[in-house]
Amino acid sequence: MKELKIFAGIASIFLLIYFAPLGNPQVQAAILESFHMLQEYAREHVLFCLIPAFFIAGAMENFISRQSVMKYLGPKAKRWLAYAVASVSGAILAVCSCTVLPLFMGIYKRGAGLGPASAFLYSGPAINILAITLTARVLGWQMGLARAVGAVAFSVIIGLIMAFLYREEEDTRQKSLTATEAFEEEDIRSLSQTTAYFAALAGILVFAAWGNPSEEIGFWSDIFKAKWYIVAALLITLAYMTKTWFSQDEIVAWKDSTWEFAKRTLPLLFGGVAVAGLLMGRPGTGAGIIPSQYIASLVGGNSLPANLAASVIGAFMYFATLTEIPIIQGLMGAGMGQGPALALLLAGPALSLPSMLVINSVLGPKKTVTYILLVVVMATISGMLFGALVG
Repeated sequence: MKELKIFAGIASIFLLIYFAPLGNPQVQAAILESFHMLQEYAREHVLFCLIPAFFIAGAMENFISRQSVMKYLGPKAKRWLAYAVASVSGAILAVCSCTVLPLFMGIYKRGAGLGPASAFLYSGPAINILAITLTARVLGWQMGLARAVGAVAFSVIIGLIMAFLYREEEDTRQKSLTATEAFEEEDIRSLSQTTAYFAALAGILVFAAWGNPSEEIGFWSDIFKAKWYIVAALLITLAYMTKTWFSQDEIVAWKDSTWEFAKRTLPLLFGGVAVAGLLMGRPGTGAGIIPSQYIASLVGGNSLPANLAASVIGAFMYFATLTEIPIIQGLMGAGMGQGPALALLLAGPALSLPSMLVINSVLGPKKTVTYILLVVVMATISGMLFGALVG
């Protein structure tokens, strides 16, 4: 069966290349757009978002005990505490749908329950304080409030449903994890040291990836202007803590784990970004195979098809942090309804084709499809309700 799948994959790629209509100007433009999107992704996200996230995931695997993860995010943790921690962590990190993946992989591998891990997976890119602030400023306070309430509610509801649907599989997974706990060594650093270390790592990720708000809005703009000074200070602090608190063997193990996360994730992300660029182009350019005019016509008004189309398009399109706001502003100017705009805001930043590929490698097809459907369905319902209220 494995060899048959490999053969089918090779044959599919061969047929796609053999019959590709490369003489078509739109296809040529879409292929070029795909490479532009890959270059943009490499320049803006790999160095300052993904690499810090890989190091955090590697540190989670080596420097956080499974007991600690189980205490706050495991199946036996208090439900309100587990989902509160997952949601708050996402709000603090404020990362994009791809950058959150190594962090999700790290906590899930260390024993976090499927429910809290899924809540964290959604909340990381969706509950972005800066993005919500800009949404309210650019698209109106009603849209900003609806996005904030919807994102918080989604993270908890999606997590609860995922935990309920796959409770038996989760019990089996947790039993296998519990069986290995006895072989784990006790923490050799204090809680304050571990907390400080991960705070420095998270700070590097947050400030290195801090986007330009494009408008002078005081505090957020000031942070953007000073972000590299903050990152430099955090890097110096991190280097001191690493040299002082960790052994050479621990540092090597951290490096190896970081490389494993990168090796497993980057090929899928690059492939997903290339395909997303080919199909829909970079957000706002409309140079993909699917015409932007067609997308704009699908999301006009506040009907069920319009909200569903906005949710599905948002789920597959890749949005860098904050880019969704001017794109939706332009779509609304072209006739997009209030409801579909919210649906796109709730589904778009939290999902993308690249992130789907990686989630599938971690959770498997069944759980991945369930997670995607939950995001799309809930975004569609929220868009319908919001459109009815403000329309």
